[in-house]
Amino acid sequence: MGPIRQLVDRVRGQLLAPGHEDYDRARRVFNFMIDRRPAAILRCAGVADVIQGVLFARRQQLPLSIHSGGHGVAGSAVCEGGLMLDLSGMKGMRVNPERRTTQAQAGLLLGEFDHETQAFGLATTLGVVSVTGIAGLTLGGGLGWLNGKYGLACDNVLAADVVTADGELVTASASDHDDLHWALRGGGGNFGVVTSLTYQLHPVNSVLAGGLSFPPEQARDALRFYHAFASVAPDELSMAGSVSRHPEGGPTVSIAVCYCGPFDEGERVLQPLRDFGRHAGGAIGPMSYQAFQSGPDSGFPSGRQHYWKSSYLKDLSNESIDVLLEFAATSPSPYTGIGLQQMTGVASRVDPRATAFAHRDRQYDFLILSQWEDRDDSDRNMDWTRRCFDAMRPYLREAVYVNNLGEQEHDRVRDAYGVNYERLAAVKTRYDPENVFRLNHNIVPGVGI
Repeated sequence: MGPIRQLVDRVRGQLLAPGHEDYDRARRVFNFMIDRRPAAILRCAGVADVIQGVLFARRQQLPLSIHSGGHGVAGSAVCEGGLMLDLSGMKGMRVNPERRTTQAQAGLLLGEFDHETQAFGLATTLGVVSVTGIAGLTLGGGLGWLNGKYGLACDNVLAADVVTADGELVTASASDHDDLHWALRGGGGNFGVVTSLTYQLHPVNSVLAGGLSFPPEQARDALRFYHAFASVAPDELSMAGSVSRHPEGGPTVSIAVCYCGPFDEGERVLQPLRDFGRHAGGAIGPMSYQAFQSGPDSGFPSGRQHYWKSSYLKDLSNESIDVLLEFAATSPSPYTGIGLQQMTGVASRVDPRATAFAHRDRQYDFLILSQWEDRDDSDRNMDWTRRCFDAMRPYLREAVYVNNLGEQEHDRVRDAYGVNYERLAAVKTRYDPENVFRLNHNIVPGVGI
């Protein structure tokens, strides 16, 4: 361990070095393409451990990475040769049903968060896969099934407890450290270690939700229908389209929906979708919000390699549909999909400068989500992903959801933060002038000011 041994007597949590029986498991993240080896992993037992870890890494000039949920495709949660702060065991949560708020620690996963809030018939926007970590998702924006009615996850953050680069614990809110509060809502992990988040909750219990799939011969018409239908959807309805390779050849299209309003009105709104085409599978009906959130989990098992390319798509034109269908039919992996998750309603109408998340519009989060099992298949899958993305470029915006950025996409950081980059750089300069928190989609202190 070398100098890292000095940390042992300063922390309550467990310190893992290479050779420890838990070390290899602890350094693994969602994306198995990531294979970095920290000098040590500190399993933080509480905020005091986070403070000690930050101060130690700074004194020793060690790379410092922050692991909360570990779901980020870029694998920034794990550093090479530095100190990894593992917050995944910090899962405390307190719901206030009267005020409809909750304070939740950074180690929680979406499913764990939903389990607590749903006991009171409450929820907030948080992703679409329940094994995702709440902290990284929220700091990058947090697009989820309730975005049309209640905005993004970051729009619902009332406060955040943050350990800054100098080891100070501060609470950022609209009334205290308001510049930091603004930056955390879409600016990622650039400004400190977020140990807990306070969210606004909303009355959500059962939803009208599910999905329908369409066979290859209807794929083109299904995408055209999806775009027309999504373009006029009310705030209560959030949708996601996906295109993948049909097991028997050709592309297949799926349309998933979540309606969080009165069911009788929802049935009326969704009737055109039920009436469209010939369904190859799926169903839509009343279900608990928690059950719907966990529905896709089986499609993202541990152990797969992941390589993503992403941007925003405003208009699903006939020409772009042709490209999507052509590439989906030739995907090298049966587990790969091309997603078109809708940003709509409240989330699309927020002023782009009101939070650090700048990309406010009625649009699709376009994501080529390539995943495969055998590492030897990596070159083939990555090449297909790049070719698909390049073919779609003429139809995409010069913008990207920061949570979808891959490990090598440093040239797209400004695209991720958009019109807010300069203001974010100013906040970074105030709270982290030495760029201690640089293992992320990094905003360099002072650059652009």
